[in-house]
Amino acid sequence: MASLSPDRAQQEAAWLTTEQHSNVLRLAAGGDWTISQLSQLDRELRALPASNNPVEIDGSALERLDSAGAWLLLRTRRQMEAEGAAVETVAMPERFKPLIEIIARGDEKSYVMQQPMAHPFLFRVGRGFMQALEQGYNMLGYLGQVTAETTNVIGPQKKLRWVAFANQIEQTGINALPIVGLLGFLIGIVLAYQGADQLRQFGAEIFTINLLGVGILREIGVLITSIIVAGRSGSAFTAQIGTMRVNEEIDAMQTMGLNTVDVLVLPRVLALVITLPFLTFYADVMAMIGGAMMCYVDLGISIPAFMRQLQGAVTINTFIVGLVKAPVFAFVIGLVGCFEGLNVERNAGSVGRLTTRSVVESVFLVIVLDAGFSIMFSILGI
Repeated sequence: MASLSPDRAQQEAAWLTTEQHSNVLRLAAGGDWTISQLSQLDRELRALPASNNPVEIDGSALERLDSAGAWLLLRTRRQMEAEGAAVETVAMPERFKPLIEIIARGDEKSYVMQQPMAHPFLFRVGRGFMQALEQGYNMLGYLGQVTAETTNVIGPQKKLRWVAFANQIEQTGINALPIVGLLGFLIGIVLAYQGADQLRQFGAEIFTINLLGVGILREIGVLITSIIVAGRSGSAFTAQIGTMRVNEEIDAMQTMGLNTVDVLVLPRVLALVITLPFLTFYADVMAMIGGAMMCYVDLGISIPAFMRQLQGAVTINTFIVGLVKAPVFAFVIGLVGCFEGLNVERNAGSVGRLTTRSVVESVFLVIVLDAGFSIMFSILGI
């Protein structure tokens, strides 16, 4: 490459020289490495000869540097490293180092993604697995933080923010009654209709009530209610906290010395832990009402007969098994919703993406926990 002469270097706003010292290639950059000089610098950097010898980058003469210039330096370094050269930045003004670090962090993911992969499918599987492990590790750490804050809140040193707590009970509990009741009622109708349709073939229509009682009280009621709450309240937690993060309200709270977990997370999580068992009970009642109506219309089973059969089909353990899952599911839903909200980046697209992720993660974890509870209760004989 034909290096710029000193006279020309003084006339150019941005300049680049190359010097060979024994087997070390030294690149000296100076002037204004800004977007206005991008075309010139790009041509000169692309014209550098390929070499696997050690390379030193000297930026001590840089007067101005913006993100475009910093990206060019990073691109050049990575290209030379890809060719087998050992690249070292020997000098750089201190005022430019934070910018270069930011550009390097932001460009790292796209740089890795652009590398050719021998097995793209295996790469995607491995990357997804590692991301899942990282997500699980971060969530476990967050669980520990929330647990510690909860211990402090219920202790003598701190008090729960009762106004926020009561507001969240209204938002997550009282306001959710219409949709939970409607869906519970319809699920009871559907389950009774489908069960009666199959049991009619064996002349065992009366056992439709057993199916309703055990299925709804033990499994379906709490599971459907948790999924509804995850889609309704869990997503709301993520969107609310994420929007606060985009608007820098959380940064302002931290500057004021407020604990974001104490102010934003605990009222939401604890309110959900309180309201979900009541919502589950309400959904169970509405589902049984829907099932009773369908049995009366389709099978001609009167309400007193329905109640007698139901009393013989279920026990208090059946009801408790379903209800005991609700606080655990509620804690997981609230934890995931707030965790994803606090992880939102400062753009609207991140709010939408993490809101969707929080719902998916919450539903997935609820189903996994429900399977775990089923196995545990089966082993215990409950």
